[in-house]
Amino acid sequence: MEITLKNKSPYKKFRLSALKTLLIIMGIFWLVAIVLWQATGANLYLFNFLYIGTSLGTGLATYSLLPKSKKHRGRKLSQLLIGIYMLSLLGLLSRQNMQIEGFSFYLLTGFFAGAVIHYLVAKVAGPRVFNRMWCSWACWTAMVLDYLPFPRNKSGRLPTRWGNLRYIHFALSLGLILVLWFAFGYRVRSTSMTELHWLVGGNALYYSIAIILAFRLKDNRAFCKYICPITAILKVISRFSLYKMAGDAEKYNDCGACEKTCPMDIRITDYIKNGQRVLSTECSLSYSCENVGLPKALKANWGFDCGTKELLNMRNGPVDKS
Repeated sequence: MEITLKNKSPYKKFRLSALKTLLIIMGIFWLVAIVLWQATGANLYLFNFLYIGTSLGTGLATYSLLPKSKKHRGRKLSQLLIGIYMLSLLGLLSRQNMQIEGFSFYLLTGFFAGAVIHYLVAKVAGPRVFNRMWCSWACWTAMVLDYLPFPRNKSGRLPTRWGNLRYIHFALSLGLILVLWFAFGYRVRSTSMTELHWLVGGNALYYSIAIILAFRLKDNRAFCKYICPITAILKVISRFSLYKMAGDAEKYNDCGACEKTCPMDIRITDYIKNGQRVLSTECSLSYSCENVGLPKALKANWGFDCGTKELLNMRNGPVDKS
């Protein structure tokens, strides 16, 4: 169903379903903002989540209003608005370590820092509601990677063992924290130059590895698929996400265009043929698949199900991974 705001102009069409989703997602962030503000009295929490929710809503609204060929600009707008804000205000200016190590240190300290709130909302509770939307619409690493010239490698993903690197990365990160905490007595401070150095150094390392991998493997999202430690958390929680991509079997013509544009190499066609939503925990809700093929053959919706098998396109052939 569509609401036409101005006759026949493709820039003025706004789907009612998209408007409803936009309001739900923005409403969740605004509700979190008000609850935390009332609970703590901290104006920062009110501003922080109002800003993030409004920025995400702005990106989604822009996405909905633009024609297919330009919809990706709405997602990039959201990435810039949120990513730059998170790095500059919460990170650099507030001197908080927004890396996953900072989150763990703050938890051990019992300090209710911005990094803790961010991770609990965006990386722990958030994926249960709106899947891995963070990865495509708000991540400050992807904010840079999506401007590189390799949307996806046409050959598919590297063998499964490469994906295990992210779990090794996560384990090494956790191990480093425990060693520093218990063996060397390191204690994090809320706003210090040490936390700032950790943030700058960690992000510089991530960006360097991510950009090198993108050019080496000709895949902008190689870091996300194989190295990013955050996905070790996101993949578990997003299995139970309420918000996933879904295909309309009656409108879907099996042209395969959705799979050719999916940056995460998901076998979308097989999920549709199985009568399922896209249950892969690799889905980052980029909406790339929605913008190709027949109109409305694919769209995200709300529902209750659980991800089981990972149906992925691999370089050595399709893989069904539980």
